[in-house]
Amino acid sequence: MTHVFNRQTFDEVMMPNYAPSAVIPVRGEGSHLWDQDGRNYIDFAGGIAVNALGHCHPELVKVLTDQAKTLWHLSNVWTNEPALKLAQQLCQLTFADKVYFANSGAEANEAALKAARHWAVETFSADKHEIIAFNNAFHGRTLFTVSTGGQPKYSQGFGPTPGGITHLPYNDIDALDTRISHHTCAVIMEPIQGEAGIIPADHDFVRRARELCDENNALLIFDEIQTGVGRTGELYAYQKLGVTPDILTTAKALGGGFPIGAMLCNDQVASVMGIGTHGSTYGGNPLACSVASKVLDLVNDQKLLDGVRERHLLFMDNLDELNERCHLFHQIRGEGLLIGCELRDRWKGLARDLLVKAQEVGVMVLIAGPNVVRMAPSLIIPPEDIDEGLKRFGIAMAQFREEHSEESDA
Repeated sequence: MTHVFNRQTFDEVMMPNYAPSAVIPVRGEGSHLWDQDGRNYIDFAGGIAVNALGHCHPELVKVLTDQAKTLWHLSNVWTNEPALKLAQQLCQLTFADKVYFANSGAEANEAALKAARHWAVETFSADKHEIIAFNNAFHGRTLFTVSTGGQPKYSQGFGPTPGGITHLPYNDIDALDTRISHHTCAVIMEPIQGEAGIIPADHDFVRRARELCDENNALLIFDEIQTGVGRTGELYAYQKLGVTPDILTTAKALGGGFPIGAMLCNDQVASVMGIGTHGSTYGGNPLACSVASKVLDLVNDQKLLDGVRERHLLFMDNLDELNERCHLFHQIRGEGLLIGCELRDRWKGLARDLLVKAQEVGVMVLIAGPNVVRMAPSLIIPPEDIDEGLKRFGIAMAQFREEHSEESDA
């Protein structure tokens, strides 16, 4: 069947910075997607940990529809009730005293990094500007955030990039102990490194980072773009770690699929961000804030969060069983519904091939680097969809192994 819009249309009219699949989804409901030809897929990708409540959740659809009939947008010359309500919720549910709204995770991180430097300059001196980040981190695609992220492939060819950024090995207490100093204004980290391959932070490492920041008058920034809003079985991952940051960034699942980001901070950081220091045209948009407010209402429920942990065990048990049969993965790791399956050395670099195989049999997964298959489904994905999706994934695993074993033998 020929469609008016297809993959060729993308090549004709879109910049080539993405390489999307030939499959074009046109409808979603819960944890199911259907493409232009009506073919069904179980969605284990979740829009990269965005669709926290699945596709077209009826309560989110209602809130968005009601707000669309009421008020769409205002300049930041005025505030609006949905933004105030959402900010109040975030402050009540977290450590935060103040909130800044943006449109994406990258923008939230950009705001966090700017705020940290401005706080250090205003509170101490201009030479307190060093930002410590970690190898293989990912914090966004703006020039500042891509420079802070510890993956050179994302910043190469865009120089000169912002300076004053030091990258250290993740989970290496000694390296952080050695490097941090009175010149450091902030340490930024992901509680679970996402793009690096779903690597959780060691609790001792996070606790020591907090101690060192306090000793050196530096701010601790948690990038919870991917781990926030229930993804790990806590509303935010820091709440399980028992370490409170000075700044936290959140996006992705916050809007359940509607674009929104936020920077949460304490009063000492907020106090230096006076009128005109930063801004966003669409930040605090009533449509986005209304949807995000309802997402928080639904996700901040103990039964739902307990269900995330239960679903984690269901995924892990079944993936372990599949791996016993196919022996594809060196390690299966993660927390909550953020799971990474690292390929054995024999299949190193072929994660995308397995993603393609999975799509062919009707299940959508992600990759986190060339060696790790990533799963970040809806937090409320029904157990029967987990079973069916993993059944399909098991078929993909077997086909992948057979195909690449034949290549090795050739």
